Amino acid sequence: MNVKLLGAPLALALLAGCATVAPDGGFGGVAGTVGARIGAEPRLARDDAAARELAQSVQAMLAQPLGMDDAVKVAVLANPGLQASYWKVGIAQADLAQAGRLPNPALGFKHVSHGGDIAIERTFTVDLVRLLTLPLASRLEAQRFEQARLEVAREIEQHARDTRIAWVEAVAASQALEYARQVSAAAEASAELAGRMAKAGNMSQLDLAREQVFHAESQAAEARAGKQSVAAREKLTRLLGLWGKDAQYSLPGHLPELPAAPAELADVERIAIEQRLDVQAARLDAQSTAANLGLTKTTRFVNVLDLGFVNETRTGAPTERGYELTLELPLFDWGGARVARAEGVYMQAVQRVAQAAVTARSEARESYLDYRNAWDVAAHYRDTVIPLRKRISQEVLLRYNGMLLSTRDLLADSREQAGAVSAYIEALKEFWSAHANLEATLGVRLGSQRGRHTQEQHKEHAQ
Repeated sequence: MNVKLLGAPLALALLAGCATVAPDGGFGGVAGTVGARIGAEPRLARDDAAARELAQSVQAMLAQPLGMDDAVKVAVLANPGLQASYWKVGIAQADLAQAGRLPNPALGFKHVSHGGDIAIERTFTVDLVRLLTLPLASRLEAQRFEQARLEVAREIEQHARDTRIAWVEAVAASQALEYARQVSAAAEASAELAGRMAKAGNMSQLDLAREQVFHAESQAAEARAGKQSVAAREKLTRLLGLWGKDAQYSLPGHLPELPAAPAELADVERIAIEQRLDVQAARLDAQSTAANLGLTKTTRFVNVLDLGFVNETRTGAPTERGYELTLELPLFDWGGARVARAEGVYMQAVQRVAQAAVTARSEARESYLDYRNAWDVAAHYRDTVIPLRKRISQEVLLRYNGMLLSTRDLLADSREQAGAVSAYIEALKEFWSAHANLEATLGVRLGSQRGRHTQEQHKEHAQ
């Protein structure tokens, strides 16, 4: 065999054999990729010291009411399941380093004794096929490593979306519970007033029964709101990965107000195709299967080729030196089945890329339309329904003070106003959930559009 032909791959193999595993397992690149996309930097708890540092960072954020963005920051640091997925990158990086290392040679020793004669044979064998295909195998593992990075980044992005939606649901449920308590307290006062008026002969038994049933229904609504609040908070706690005293975190009392205007996105399909990590991962999967197909075709006839140095000594005879070559003969298996399988896997990967693109386009359109519709509905309540309901309440109160309307009319207006405020809270929840889902679907942040709100604004809606 011509030694010069082995020079280039041997040099590459020697260089690759020096490949080492990065201290962070390659996770730093993932954190940099996904950090800007979710507004939080994931960090890997590699040891006890790093875990304690992350715990301190989490506790500092939990010392004040937990906002939506802070909830994502806590989740990517504290959630154990997410931390477990971070190690997928380190595993893939270790596989890459292993694939680029020179294959270990085999050392053989043979001792034969015949009568008084002793024969000793020593062999030193190298797998030439693996050595020659090492550069291609290294490129294949490099693509798999990049694919693993994208998959983990996608998991982080999806977890961030779930955390944002869970935060919105938890805050909305807490806000709805607080309002349900106010309504229940007002209904109790109304029922007591109605009872006194009925005793004085100023209210019929029918109107009294209506107030009493409204009080009873408001109590049931308060109980349901309490159950929903607990369930929503526990879901958020699971996504945050908190337990013990850390689970006693506090949340804002109200959802953020609606932005002044929705985000205008000209081409959501193009954004999704360019930015979504699952589409990029599908492309890399197709590329890696193509590289694997090339490797399979390269070794379809010969996948065992060993070159060995032989040293043999015998009693009373000079030392014999030479080499041996082991070659698999393709008499029964010509590699056609392996190639056909590799081609099938490659075509599967190609079709998965196409399906990923179709799904991304459809989800982008659906999410954007849902986002715009949710903004329109919430804006309708904010700009039309709530102001009209407030105006009606003012007019009813004015006429009641002027003895033009009865107490029954005043109480009926209070019930209708309660329904409108509850509907506005629900509309806000739907908008911010759609906002978080659109960000994850497109793979981009929509900007700093979270509206500011004050306690006075919410009190004004509730009056």
